[in-house]
Amino acid sequence: MSHEFLKLFEIVIASSLINNFVFTRFLGLCIFFGVSKKTETAVGMSITFTAVMIISAAASWIIFNYLMVPLHLQFLKIVVFIGVVAGLVQASDTIMKKIAPALFHKLGVYLALISTNCIIIAVPIINVDEKHSFLESIALALGSGLGFAIALIVMASLRERMEVANVPKVFKGLPLAFIITGMVALAFSGFSGLISH
Repeated sequence: MSHEFLKLFEIVIASSLINNFVFTRFLGLCIFFGVSKKTETAVGMSITFTAVMIISAAASWIIFNYLMVPLHLQFLKIVVFIGVVAGLVQASDTIMKKIAPALFHKLGVYLALISTNCIIIAVPIINVDEKHSFLESIALALGSGLGFAIALIVMASLRERMEVANVPKVFKGLPLAFIITGMVALAFSGFSGLISH
């Protein structure tokens, strides 16, 4: 395996497990708690989120390096990245409405919230700050999307099980979700330090 491939693989693993945005950086929790009630909606959101993440990271990298840097407009990066993500979310919103209307209605307001999700904005900013190449940017976006998908699907599976469990009434719903998230975050902290830089 080439050194470049190993580096890309390391970025994917690091961003999906070791530095998982939900369980180690606690970003993107609004969508995380809102969509993780059912496995079906969690899977649908995972696919949409990862696709938007990869496309927005690629588009943001190209716009930043080939348009903003030559014109010395780096100070506008956050505004431009939000605009790119908002456009992609609007496109995915329209596509999902046509292709999977049932899933579109289940995701509801959370689909629009992708555009303001901290993770989806953080990835292009990290790519720029760490001067990642185009492929490294895609790898970080893929890993972050997979990490978010893992977090959503694991949480949805656990929450579905807890719905039928004999849980004290005071812990039902969101309080139990917070407790479970904390426990899963502790488990994910076991991955820390596996990849040294």
